Amino acid sequence: MAILKTYARLWSEDLDKALPPLVELVGADPHLRFEFEDVEVGAIGDFLVIAGTADAAARLPRGTTTVIVSDLDQVQTVLTSHGAEVTFGPAQGPTGSYLFARHADGSEVEYVQWKPELEAQIIM
Repeated sequence: MAILKTYARLWSEDLDKALPPLVELVGADPHLRFEFEDVEVGAIGDFLVIAGTADAAARLPRGTTTVIVSDLDQVQTVLTSHGAEVTFGPAQGPTGSYLFARHADGSEVEYVQWKPELEAQIIM
């Protein structure tokens, strides 16, 4: 089991307005962009921008960060052995399997195991 990538989550009302300064700061174009439920998601560098209305955002589980992992089942085992509670999932999304967990200290984190082809495209 390994952590492959970590994203800082940014919430926005407009993905097209949020991405240009990040493109300039990171020096690259977004490596992911997709729609999920009622929001748009864009990933660039170590930022994950989630854009939509306040109502759409309120319906999604909250997390302070998104962590890409090699084995979601092993992560869930480790987390629960340390007192974490899975608050949503595991479920399937556009990029792979994911869950949200509240750690024993109260922090909330999204963990994602990417589809193999996505992992190979971005991590390799």
